[in-house]
Amino acid sequence: MRIIGGKVYTEDYRFREGEIEIRDGVITDVRYGKEIRTETVGTEGPGTENRFLSQQIGTENRSLSQLPEPQQSEPHLSLLDASGCYVIPGLIDLHFHGCMGEDFCDGTMKAVETLAEYEAKEGITAICPATLTLPVEDLKEVLACGAAYAKRGRDPHRADLIGINMEGPFISHVKKGAQNGKYILPASAQICREFVQASEGLLKIIGLAPEENPGFEEYIREVKGLVKVSLAHTNADYDTAMRAFDAGAVHAVHLYNAMPEMTHRAPGVPGAVQDSPHVMAEIICDGNHVHPSVVRAAFSMIGEERMILISDSLRATGLGDGRILLGGQEVDVTGTKAVLVQGGNLAGSVTNLMDCMRIAVQQMHIPLESAVRCATANPAKALRLAGSDPVLYGRLLPGMRGNAVLLREEDLSVKAVVKDGVVIRQES
Repeated sequence: MRIIGGKVYTEDYRFREGEIEIRDGVITDVRYGKEIRTETVGTEGPGTENRFLSQQIGTENRSLSQLPEPQQSEPHLSLLDASGCYVIPGLIDLHFHGCMGEDFCDGTMKAVETLAEYEAKEGITAICPATLTLPVEDLKEVLACGAAYAKRGRDPHRADLIGINMEGPFISHVKKGAQNGKYILPASAQICREFVQASEGLLKIIGLAPEENPGFEEYIREVKGLVKVSLAHTNADYDTAMRAFDAGAVHAVHLYNAMPEMTHRAPGVPGAVQDSPHVMAEIICDGNHVHPSVVRAAFSMIGEERMILISDSLRATGLGDGRILLGGQEVDVTGTKAVLVQGGNLAGSVTNLMDCMRIAVQQMHIPLESAVRCATANPAKALRLAGSDPVLYGRLLPGMRGNAVLLREEDLSVKAVVKDGVVIRQES
C-alpha cells in the first residue's frame, strides 16, 4: 500500500507533504517533498525515476541513507489518496476501561474483542486498557485473559493489546473516586509480582497512593524494574509525591483528577510532576474532567513531551445515554458525562481517545502537532520498560507497524483508518 497526497506527521512532530509505503503490515518507506515518486502504480520498474531518501531505524538512532534505483519490477501496490488530509500514526490509549457495553474487567475474551474492534475503527490502533479496584484473584483472572488475548497475534480489524494499566488496588480511600473502596489494599511487592506473572509481562503501569502506604519508597524501589509505578487516586501532598518520584515512580494517572487540588501554597501532585523531568502525566480531554484553561496550563507547565492524552472511557462509550455498572457501582450517563448514582462523582468518560484529541485541538486550542504527539509517540514511550520493549507504535517511520489515520484538514474528522496495511474504515 502507498498512502499518497497527504500531510504526513514527521519524526520531529510536524506535518510535511509526503507519502508512506506499507508492505506486509510494516512501514517500509516514508518520503517527503522532492523524494516523493511521481510515477503511478503499474509503471514501477527498470528505468523509472525512483531515487529517494529513506529513514533507517537502528536500536535507538535514526539516519538517512541513499538507496539505489530498483533493478527489477516492484510488486504493484494499492493507493490510498490522502489529499486534503493529515496522515497521523494510529492512536494509543493507555488508560481506558471499556466501550460498547463491555469492560476490560469483565475478564472475558468477548469483552477484549469488543474493545479492540471498536477502538481500531475509531483510529486507536493500539490499546493498554486499565483495570478497576477488585479482589486480587479477580484481577489476576483479568490480567490472564488479557495475556491470552495478546498471544493470539495481530488482527487488522482489532487494535493491538500492548499493555495493561492497573489503577488499583494500592490507592487512596480518600481519593478513590469511582473505584470500589472495599478492595483497596496496602501496597505489596509480592502481589505486584503476582500481577506481573498473571499478565505474562503485559502489565506495564501500576498505581500507588504513597500517603496510605508507609515504606512506599522501598516498595517502589523493589518493583520499578518489573513495572512502572504511577501515582494514582492519591491524596499525596507535594513533598510526599516528590519522595515517590525520587524513589522511582515515573507516571501520574489522569492529572488533576482523583488527587488534591493544586494551589499556590499546596502544589500537590501536579507541582511534583512539574518538578520531576522523568515523570509523564496522563490528562483527560473530554471537556468534563479538566477545564480547557487548566489543560493549556498543564501543557505549558509540564511540556508537550511529557503529556499523554487518555480517554478513561467506560463501557457506555459508543452507546448513548443510560445507566451502567462500573466495578459493581451504578453510573448514570448523559451526553458526554458519566457520574456515580451514589455520591455524584465523575466516574470516567464516555468519549473515545480520537474524540478527546479532537476536543483538545478544537475546543482547548492545543496545537494539532502537540495533541497528536500526546496520543501517539508519548504513550508509546510511556509503555516501554527500561528500553527493553521494541518501538513498533506511535510513529510513521520504517520498521513501525503499518497503522495510520487520515484526518480531514477542515474538521479533523476521520476519512480512513489503516491497520497493519489494511484499510479497515474509509469514509466518502
